[in-house]
Amino acid sequence: MKKLALFLSIILIGLSQMTVAQKNKTQTPPQEKKRDSLPCEKFPKLPAFNLLAMDSSTIFNTYNIPEGKPTVLMFYSPDCDHCQHLAQQIMDHMDSLKNAEFYLLTPMTIAATKEFDAKYHVSDFKNMHLYKDYEFFFPHFYGANYVPYLAVYDKHKMLVKVYEGGSNMSVLIKAVNQASER
Repeated sequence: MKKLALFLSIILIGLSQMTVAQKNKTQTPPQEKKRDSLPCEKFPKLPAFNLLAMDSSTIFNTYNIPEGKPTVLMFYSPDCDHCQHLAQQIMDHMDSLKNAEFYLLTPMTIAATKEFDAKYHVSDFKNMHLYKDYEFFFPHFYGANYVPYLAVYDKHKMLVKVYEGGSNMSVLIKAVNQASER
């Protein structure tokens, strides 16, 4: 009788473990669960936040970005290959993107940003601006987990689209053109 009770107990424990394992398989993995809205989705107007200019002393606030043209914020890292490639692609397609203002923002050092500029000549373009996001505002507001990360705003400073991990040029050009028309 004791052997039968032990046997039934083992079977019941085994069945309960199988039920728990099956239940865990059917649950949505954490990365697939619907995320809460990001601040940039709740507040689609271009936020005002401080950036440090390349002279290491001038503070620029995004509130001072003028309306009238689309604005593209690009969060990047100067040593990121994808970021370097995207910056080069933007400059190579500047004829199609010349009606937008680009603000390249990084949390990295001013020295690293200056090296990036020396190599890619970003500041040679009148509509491309380099800044340090010294308050680390961008990744929190936009939920940027990867670089490059683009936020496209229309001429009224309203969010049009975000691209985490960059974008190909035809998609970016289309988004900038749509932002011009809004």
